[in-house]
Amino acid sequence: MSAFDTPWDLVRHFDADRPIACCRPHLVRQAAKWFLTNFTGETLYAVKANPSPWVLKTLHESGIHQYDVASIPEMELVAEHCPGATMHFMHPVKSRAAIRRAYFDFGIRTFVFDCEAELDKILDTTARAKDLTLILRVGVSNQGAEMPIDGKFGAPHYDVPRLLKLVRPLSARLGLCFHPGSQCMDPFAWAVHMDTLSRYIDDSGVDVDIMDVGGGFPVSYPGKEPTALERFPIVIQDAFDRMPLARDAELWCEPGRALVAEGTSLLTHVELVRGNEIFINDGAFGTLYDAAHCKWPFPIRLIRRNGEPSVRLKAFKLFGPTCDSADVITGPFFLPEDIREGDVIEIGTLGAYGVAMQTGFNGYGETVDAFANDTPWHSVYEPRVFNVSEKSTWFSTI
Repeated sequence: MSAFDTPWDLVRHFDADRPIACCRPHLVRQAAKWFLTNFTGETLYAVKANPSPWVLKTLHESGIHQYDVASIPEMELVAEHCPGATMHFMHPVKSRAAIRRAYFDFGIRTFVFDCEAELDKILDTTARAKDLTLILRVGVSNQGAEMPIDGKFGAPHYDVPRLLKLVRPLSARLGLCFHPGSQCMDPFAWAVHMDTLSRYIDDSGVDVDIMDVGGGFPVSYPGKEPTALERFPIVIQDAFDRMPLARDAELWCEPGRALVAEGTSLLTHVELVRGNEIFINDGAFGTLYDAAHCKWPFPIRLIRRNGEPSVRLKAFKLFGPTCDSADVITGPFFLPEDIREGDVIEIGTLGAYGVAMQTGFNGYGETVDAFANDTPWHSVYEPRVFNVSEKSTWFSTI
């Protein structure tokens, strides 16, 4: 679709019977510029957050040329849409077929492992190649993260020195990585983990060439406003400078959410209003997976083609379009009390883990892409900008 100034312009021209992913490439470019300007090391985009071709193209054109991939389909997407990009296979557990294709077909040389068995698999499948960058993922506490992801991956701390000693002679470059948890609100969480890893480097007595601090950088959601984002790279750089690393060691990060969350919202059609329940055409098995299953809060507003909505608000919950009773987002969402069939609800900050989580269950969930030029919600990257030409009232979840 063509670009529109605002979603109001869009819904005047197009039917919203299918959910619309309202894309804002200018906000993705803004986030990319911030990381390239403020983070002193290499910025790798975590493709899992949003693998949409327009996102990959926008990031690549903005100067993000390193990509964290976790599967063959992600490799294929990056190869197609980001010519000349460097990919890194950052999934800690990989099939031999995926390792083989990564190394021999896509030219990937960076592989993550978190145990000796995975290391052996990488070495065997690449015929014990001499040009590997091997990165040990260490398990860390996710205290301070709004969405902890610890427990599945990461070498236990007691085993880190042994694994570093084991892999050093086998790798052209050796690295360490960790993940502090998604939407990590405390910049000093990174420093704590980096200081801890410094002790294990000392215990191992080996040179480490790369410190990868993972993702987890926060963005703004209702009730989840992070501290000034500028503090994060400063704290990380200070901790990096203290680490006993090899001369000319590299600092990496792997943002996903922080690069793309602000870049997409969802325009969803109201099919039925029943008391305090609103039935819409997207839900828990589509773009609103996090809102339903993780109880994640998102900004929300009503878009009406004709006429002004009531200024009085009412608490609603949302039901998605499938026949499954689990397809519900409890909220509460405060919207105009006179919301009705045919209205459009815009739910914001869904650029990360929104379209990426669509399932197609029951024949629902697929969105149509459209593009808007406005900046409707508060951004962590610049002051909030309002479009004064639109008469609208803003509402948020609590």
